[in-house]
Amino acid sequence: MIPYSTQFIEEDDIAAVVDVLKSSHLTQGAKVEEFEAAIAEYVGARFCVAFNSATSALLGAYAVAEIGENDEIITTPISFVATSNMAIALGAKPVFCDVKTDGNIDESLIESLITPRTRALVPVDFAGKPVAIEAIKAIAKKHNLLVIEDSSHALGSGIGTQRIGSFADMTIFSFHAIKPITTGEGGAVVTNDEAFAQKLKLFRSHGIIKKQLWNSDMVSLGHNFRLTEFAAALGLSQLHKLDRFLATRNEIARYYDERFAGHKLFATIAIDADEQSARHLYPLLLSPALHCSKEDVFTELQTRGLGVQVHYKPIYQNSFYKERFGEQRLANTEHFYKSSLSIPCHQKMSMEDARIVADTVLEVMEHYSHRECSF
Repeated sequence: MIPYSTQFIEEDDIAAVVDVLKSSHLTQGAKVEEFEAAIAEYVGARFCVAFNSATSALLGAYAVAEIGENDEIITTPISFVATSNMAIALGAKPVFCDVKTDGNIDESLIESLITPRTRALVPVDFAGKPVAIEAIKAIAKKHNLLVIEDSSHALGSGIGTQRIGSFADMTIFSFHAIKPITTGEGGAVVTNDEAFAQKLKLFRSHGIIKKQLWNSDMVSLGHNFRLTEFAAALGLSQLHKLDRFLATRNEIARYYDERFAGHKLFATIAIDADEQSARHLYPLLLSPALHCSKEDVFTELQTRGLGVQVHYKPIYQNSFYKERFGEQRLANTEHFYKSSLSIPCHQKMSMEDARIVADTVLEVMEHYSHRECSF
């Protein structure tokens, strides 16, 4: 089975973790700070605060932005549930904006959703493709809102010469195992705002500041969302390879683009000339001309050894959201969900693997184009 994404751990990664395991500090040492500094430098931000997951990083970002009871955020339903869940955890309400054909939030619809309760715009760089961040920032500035960018798919993505992480008020990255680099579990918030950075550090570690000798003081409510030293060591080792990993992902994606260009049964998502994508996912968008259900295609591809996946069921279709907020339907979101299917694209693959994937996809699609079944 060729998975749609997976970690790529090499011997130097293992050695970096072992070195920390043999050291005096497994947590709250210098390695996390070194990792944070390296991430901040890589993306072009002043500050980085590492967390034990992107979910806790999202919660931290919302909390230090003082988003709470009866507030609203405007975000996308095409994301992992954590993007909106963490706002709900603080008493806020996610307001879902429809998406464009690339799966990213439709910035032209955002302004119509703003109310006096809106506190932040929370776009997601779906699959690694950057959102229209400058347009989103302009809307936020006009209405005095924050932009908290969920870039869990997009470490290494960019627009022009500027990397994702340097645009928004706060940006969240994920280092989950299937992301381009991993700490096992892990995440971070990057920001240019020193006040946010200091509050985030308190939030992730019980709200405690250390004074002299044994003395410390809890100055705010916090949690234990700290990243371990050995996780940071793994992340730092992986970060040194990120550009190589992204080059492999993009080489595979370009190959797919060529093999699939102009196909009548499915489309791919184009990356604009001035954009760089981390290619966390490579989604196909199935056409109604396929004449069969996505479930049939999904099952057949998996049977043939491709670990395909769907990203994502619209968040509002989950039972929790239906019970709390009622039934919702957004036309482009529904269409995107019905048509999208992610195929393998990651740095552990060879170009021969990519050829196998492309050949298999084309063979299965052609087979199902002749089936008498409904889409």
